[in-house]
Amino acid sequence: MSLPNGSSAPPKKLTILGATGSIGRSTEAVILGAPGAFETLAVAGGSDAKNLARVAKSLSAKFAVLADPDRYAELKAELSGSGVEAAAGLEAMKEAARQPADLVVGAIAGAAGVRPTYAAVEAGRTVALANKECLVCAGDPFMRTAREKGATVLPMDSEHNAIFQALGGEGADRIEKMWLTASGGPFRTWSAEEIAAATPEQALAHPNWAMGPKVTVDSASLMNKGLELIEALHIFGVAAEKLDVLVHPQSIVHGLVSFADGAVTAGMAVPDMKVPIAHCLAFPERVATEARRLDLAQIGSLTFEKPDLARFPALRVAKAALAAGGAMPTILNAANEMMVAAFLEKRISFNEIAEHVEAICELFEAEGAAGTPPDIEAALAVDHIVRERSRARLAGLGR
Repeated sequence: MSLPNGSSAPPKKLTILGATGSIGRSTEAVILGAPGAFETLAVAGGSDAKNLARVAKSLSAKFAVLADPDRYAELKAELSGSGVEAAAGLEAMKEAARQPADLVVGAIAGAAGVRPTYAAVEAGRTVALANKECLVCAGDPFMRTAREKGATVLPMDSEHNAIFQALGGEGADRIEKMWLTASGGPFRTWSAEEIAAATPEQALAHPNWAMGPKVTVDSASLMNKGLELIEALHIFGVAAEKLDVLVHPQSIVHGLVSFADGAVTAGMAVPDMKVPIAHCLAFPERVATEARRLDLAQIGSLTFEKPDLARFPALRVAKAALAAGGAMPTILNAANEMMVAAFLEKRISFNEIAEHVEAICELFEAEGAAGTPPDIEAALAVDHIVRERSRARLAGLGR
């Protein structure tokens, strides 16, 4: 990595939480594509010992950790003779997060990523965040701790990263409107009847992005965009009413910001996660990637549409949770994760995902159980209760 004055910077020290997932694989590719720019201290994953060991050796990491303690022996065997230290379990995951890294990549999927990523924030680290749950499930205490500990949170999701770059350092008080874009997913042009009959295989056939199954289904329902609006509120400190979504099937413009003077800036790139990952890893500098370059003349035209909340009610439900605040985003997220899993297991239909999520949100609201969680553990307790209630709801339906 080169500094503006031409001198060479020392390698930036990295820890990668979620090294075996899709974000982790793209992060590995960016690191390998910039020899000498980065030094990997630790890598962490869920239960895939073989793949985590491969990544650890590929990046010459010093420490490799699995969340699943039952896979420790397998990980240790896979790392035998490599010089990489092996560990497993939640406390070991937190230890990895607290390593003296210049940047911690927070890319563990789901609620399982909250505690390890929070440990990095508590240690005052700079965190490149690609885990939605940290902000959707526990945004208030997560960001409050970041401010108290002097931790920096860099957005690694493509939409938030595009907005971060488009802001150009402007404060939230100068922002008039902020839009996140959605490709529209595989069902953008489908009728309501066709969407209702959609299969998991059809929902997983995303036209532009290669992602994990849960986030791909969320993209098909537009729930993903609702969750990202909640993230944006916490990352950028923008009021809920200033946040909105545009459907943009080309996935070239990832986010737009309108300022008080009428100017609009947009973050644009080809749909490739290596672009926002490279930006976060090298920030405030830049490193080259092998991502395909944007050729607007070849693309020819960019189109934008308002989202259809009648055909995609999940976005409507998510926007209601955004407006309600408190624990409602936590409830929304946990219920949605459970219902998406049920859909992928063919226990409920695609349309029933949003129906059940909305019903669960309304149930907790009626019970007066949607107050703001005071800390991370309280937020995760709400998450746990919602998942239990969601299981009971599915069981009661014979699903």
